[in-house]
Amino acid sequence: MNKYGILIVRILLGGLMFLHGLQKFTNGIGGTVQFFDSLGIPGFMAYIVASIELVGGLALVFGVLVPYVSALFVIVLAVAIVTVKFSSGFLGGYEPEFVLMVLAIVTLITGSFKKIFQFLPASGK
Repeated sequence: MNKYGILIVRILLGGLMFLHGLQKFTNGIGGTVQFFDSLGIPGFMAYIVASIELVGGLALVFGVLVPYVSALFVIVLAVAIVTVKFSSGFLGGYEPEFVLMVLAIVTLITGSFKKIFQFLPASGK
């Protein structure tokens, strides 16, 4: 994938995740806290998830900490699929979260991902 394609994916994912986090805070995080509690997830996790989406989304848009934020997004989206959406099936269910998770995987394994492993010695090839 060329660098412009990855740039588009990164900005799209970052913008969408930012909007998800912003919506949680703008609409009142209390509702999200109650929803998490109803799922058996500690309510304080709503603040963590919303912050990851909000701050992480901006970070991706600006290309900061891309592999780390992408890994967090993969976790958040996987948990959302398993705990909330999976029982609804793919189409009309967890499809949007799955697509976002795939985009997060793409941003995780391309470009900036190599920077995580800079400290490893060269393979000698």
